[in-house]
Amino acid sequence: MPSRESAIALAGNDPALLEAIRRARKLLNRRALAGAAAGAVPVPGLDWLVDAALISKLMPAINAEFGLTPEQLDRLPKRKQEEVQKAIGVVGSMLIGKFITREMVVKMAQTIGVRMTAKTAAKYVPLAGQAVSALIGYTAIRYLGESHIRDCVAVCKAAHLKLPAPR
Repeated sequence: MPSRESAIALAGNDPALLEAIRRARKLLNRRALAGAAAGAVPVPGLDWLVDAALISKLMPAINAEFGLTPEQLDRLPKRKQEEVQKAIGVVGSMLIGKFITREMVVKMAQTIGVRMTAKTAAKYVPLAGQAVSALIGYTAIRYLGESHIRDCVAVCKAAHLKLPAPR
């Protein structure tokens, strides 16, 4: 399990990692804002559906910024693939180098379940509740995304992985 220091601290002075973090956070911010917008809509259950869809697209997009999608890893030499798999095992991420399944999204939702339950309950309080729901949705997605970015940086550092060129 990586330490809880920030992704930037983990990256050190590696310009490629720092740039990948910047790009990944840009993606994260956009998706978290979309989640917040869904959280403000007073339709029960809509926010959960939107959050699940956002997360299932966000995690592979973050993986891609670090060269950690299944397709990118398959293109690595066998020895480098083994190094990356060992690093993933040390970090303990279930989202790096894998196709994101519905079961994985459910596990991620369970990770932030208390926040999501509070988010749903807050919707029933007019206006202020919708704002609180939006804020909780935003922070929940940001939390998951930042944690995943940190894990990706830790894997890249541990495996000495050369990052792909920006898309």
